[in-house]
Amino acid sequence: MIVKEFCMYCGECAGVCPHNLIEVRENSLKFNDKDCKICKICIQACPVKALKSEE
Repeated sequence: MIVKEFCMYCGECAGVCPHNLIEVRENSLKFNDKDCKICKICIQACPVKALKSEE
């Protein structure tokens, strides 16, 4: 889950996703939730804590 008020769309999450399931677009992120393995590496990589797990 993305907290849009915090996200800077820097791409750190997309850069660390081992399955390439995150795409940074202009002022948005596209997640492939269906194939996500919930490794939470993207959450840990976010410098502004804009990503949260729904679990």
